[in-house]
Amino acid sequence: MIFKRSLLQELLATAFTTFMVLVGIVFAQRIAYYLGFAARGSLASDAISTLMGFSMLKFLPMLLSLTIFLSVLLTLTRWHRDSEMVVWFSSGLGLAAWARPVLGFSLPVIVVIALLSLFVAPWATEKGAEFREQLASRDELTAVLPGVFKESVNADRVYFVDNLNVLTGSVKHIFVQSFQHQKLGIMVAQSGYRSTEKNGDTFLVMNNGRRYEGKRDTPEFSVTEFEHYAIRIEPNEIKHDPPTPKARSSEELLRTRSHENNAELQGRLAMPISALMLVLLAIPLSFVDPRAGRSANLIMALLTYIIYNNLLSVMQAWVAQGKLNPMIGLWPVHFVVLALAVYLFYRRLFLLPLLPKMGRA
Repeated sequence: MIFKRSLLQELLATAFTTFMVLVGIVFAQRIAYYLGFAARGSLASDAISTLMGFSMLKFLPMLLSLTIFLSVLLTLTRWHRDSEMVVWFSSGLGLAAWARPVLGFSLPVIVVIALLSLFVAPWATEKGAEFREQLASRDELTAVLPGVFKESVNADRVYFVDNLNVLTGSVKHIFVQSFQHQKLGIMVAQSGYRSTEKNGDTFLVMNNGRRYEGKRDTPEFSVTEFEHYAIRIEPNEIKHDPPTPKARSSEELLRTRSHENNAELQGRLAMPISALMLVLLAIPLSFVDPRAGRSANLIMALLTYIIYNNLLSVMQAWVAQGKLNPMIGLWPVHFVVLALAVYLFYRRLFLLPLLPKMGRA
C-alpha cells in the first residue's frame, strides 16, 4: 500500500539521521574521555583508536534501541502534526493498522540488537579488558609524549623528550631526572633511542649528553659527560583479575550459574525485549494534542525511556545481589510497559473517539 511504502521510507530516513546523531554524541564523549587520559600521560596515544572501537561496539545495542524508538516516535508525531494521520484514519485505517509496518521496520533491527547484546558486546568487553591489561604491562617509556613530563610508576623518575619519531623509535633533546640511593641524578642528551636486548630487557640509550649527580639541598654535585648512556626501563607488573560477568560469553553465563551471571544474562536479554516494548509504546505515544504543544509527547516518551531503563537497572542489581528470584528477574518491568502500551492503544482506539460523542450528548 501507498501509506506503508511512504511510512517505511520516512522511518529509514529518520532512523539514519537519528543514529548518526547519537553515534556522534557518544563518539565525542568517549574521545574526550580517552584524550583526557592521554593528555595526562596515563594512556598511549596509539591506543585511543582501538579503545574507541571496543567502546562503540559495547554501546551499539543501546544506540540502536534508542534509534528505532525515536524514529517511530518522531515519524508518527510528524504525521499527526501535519494531519496526514487524519487522511489515513478517514480512509478506514485505525491506529492498530500501523503496528504491522512499524514492526516490519523494527524487527530486523531488534534481531541485530539481540545478536549484539548476546555475543558482540561481551566479546568487545573481553577484548577491551585484555587490551587494557596489555597497555598496563607495557613499560613506562611507551607512554612518554613529546613536550610532556612523564613520571614513572614508582615516582623515582621523570622523563621529558622534545621530539619523538614513532617509526624509528628515536628521540631528541632528552631530559631524565632520577632519585636513587639518596642521590638526585639529572641527565640531558641531544638524542637517543629505545633498545631491547635478547633477554627482553628494555633500555633508553642516550647519546652525547651530561649527567649531574648529587645530594638534594647541598652544593655537592658532580658532572659527567658521556657519549652513550643506557637506562634500564623497568617493566610494569600487573595483576590479572578474573573476568567480570560483562566480559563473559553468554554460553559461559548459562553454564556457570550465579547471582551475578544470572543478572548479566537477563540484562542482555532485556535489551532486545525493551526495544520491542518501546517500539510498541511509541505508536500511541506519537499522538499529538494541539492544546498540549508539539513537544509534550516527546518529553513524555523520553521520561518513559529513562524510567524504563532505570527500573531495569534496579531489578538487575537486585538479581545480582540475590534479593530477587532469577525466575522473576526483569520480567515485571517488561509486563508493566507492555500493559501501559495496551492501555494507550485502548485509550486511543476506543476512549478518545467517544469523547466528542459524549460532548454532543
